[in-house]
Amino acid sequence: MAGKSGRQQWHGGVRTLAGDVWARLKRDRTALACLVVIVVYCLMASWGEWVYWSARVQDVVPIYQVQDFGHRYEPPSGAHWLGTDALGRDVFHRTIQGARIAFRVGIITSLLALPIAMVLGGAAGYFGGRLDECVVWLYSTVASIPSLLLILVIASVVGHGLIGVYLGIGLTTWVGLCRLLRAEFLKHRQLQYVEAARSLGAGHARIIIRHILPNLFHLVIINFSLRFGNAVGTEVILSFLGVGAEGEPSWGIMISDARLRLWQGVWWELAASIGATFFIVLAFNVFGDALRDAMDPRLRMVEGS
Repeated sequence: MAGKSGRQQWHGGVRTLAGDVWARLKRDRTALACLVVIVVYCLMASWGEWVYWSARVQDVVPIYQVQDFGHRYEPPSGAHWLGTDALGRDVFHRTIQGARIAFRVGIITSLLALPIAMVLGGAAGYFGGRLDECVVWLYSTVASIPSLLLILVIASVVGHGLIGVYLGIGLTTWVGLCRLLRAEFLKHRQLQYVEAARSLGAGHARIIIRHILPNLFHLVIINFSLRFGNAVGTEVILSFLGVGAEGEPSWGIMISDARLRLWQGVWWELAASIGATFFIVLAFNVFGDALRDAMDPRLRMVEGS
């Protein structure tokens, strides 16, 4: 009964924390507007994913690749909301597919970078010693290399395409969170609740996973929201340079193609791809900052007092 009651209290604490964070976010209209933008982009990406896989299953040309040379360079209209490109393809559908690629990059690179940062940062901060020295040397070395250059090298070695982008961004953007988690583990391993768990016979794995990490997981959530927009922007740059997506309408490829036709007055393809990139990166950055403020335990303590 005591264990069940404890679990109920623990779950209740989580709900209280989530409700407290949501209450803070609701008071920030800018953060709410950014959240709406993120949700809209997420729906666009989901629809684009459905279109992509439906075309593959049916073995047909997807709608965003359909060429119509009789309707090249058409400006925005009721038939084509964002106009058409040099091959008569609908820019609106291609922009949505760009959102699909952007969300793929943001999610997959996070699934690579966050576990690396959590494992290395947590182990270095908790155990210290030689392991800590090795981890510090490793992330200091990675941080000393220009990130874009390192991503380009990894993507070039792996090969052109999104696989190289996933690995390039995922294997180079874990340093900041790793450094932060290391510092937090160094602090938390000396706190009373960890000493109490250790005196009760809890092993290292249990202390790390069940006690310390739950108190630091808000840092992982905040880092995810902030790094998502950066990953999207990096993929656009790589695709613009010809290293990223191939054969798919990434925003970077759209920008690269459209800039050559801007002098002819064909502005809508460039405006669509740049605008789509700008708003999603801005939304994630602003929302990430607001989420960090809402989840800051020091701020909660000040307001509570």
